[in-house]
Amino acid sequence: MSGHRSPRGRRAHGSGSIPATQLIARASGPKGPTLRTSVLATAAAVGAVATGTFSAFVPTFAEDVAPQANADEAPKLNAALAASSAALIAPVVDAAEPGPTTIGSLAPVVYEIGESDGFSAADEHLARLGKGADLAQQLAEQLAREQAEREEQARLDRIIAEGGVDGWIAEALDILDLPQDLAPGVKNVIMKESGGNPRAINNWDSNARAGTPSQGLMQTIPSTFDHYVDPSLADRPITDPVANITAGVNYMIDRYGVDTLEKGGRTNASGGYTGY
Repeated sequence: MSGHRSPRGRRAHGSGSIPATQLIARASGPKGPTLRTSVLATAAAVGAVATGTFSAFVPTFAEDVAPQANADEAPKLNAALAASSAALIAPVVDAAEPGPTTIGSLAPVVYEIGESDGFSAADEHLARLGKGADLAQQLAEQLAREQAEREEQARLDRIIAEGGVDGWIAEALDILDLPQDLAPGVKNVIMKESGGNPRAINNWDSNARAGTPSQGLMQTIPSTFDHYVDPSLADRPITDPVANITAGVNYMIDRYGVDTLEKGGRTNASGGYTGY
């Protein structure tokens, strides 16, 4: 049965249709590749680079597209694509130089994330934030301590300015760089020894009989006062309240320990006060 032209200009074929290879051989058209073959070649090259394998893509043509090469050139193009899918074929713009032109090749690009990138950089950033937080906390604690020290010094200044036993004790402990928590124990010793009178002198005990009576708030004898008074107050008399306290406190700590001073002096078996 003979063929006939379809309304769109294609030849319809029956059971005795002509093979497609003969159609390609009969066809005539431009010798240079079109954009369609260039895209196919590019896709083949990209696919080979991405997968790491060679792929041979043989261009096929839709029924409504004219063949792009004659029977002799088609195998050459197919062989070129199969040999190296990395070569890109560009359409020839200049008619004076027909034929395919190689415009470049594709190579795989490998991205690696080392230990100094990515998570390690984030860890370093977090570590810096942690150090910054620690420094901020330390600074806040230091400021709080300084504020507490200023408030305590202001309290001592008020006590000292008011004078009296409490003021003298506060000043003496401050000079000795001892905690103010010892103040109640020191005051108990003072009240037992002199009743809070800085000019008190004992004329009846063994020291008095030996010619060295105890004097001042903590009832120290002259030799004890001279040995234990704070050096900054050494030029003051034995009856000076603050100087006398520094001498008595130093003596008690040296002789009986700070625990005895904290408890308010020595005691006997029945719990009564015993002079030091």
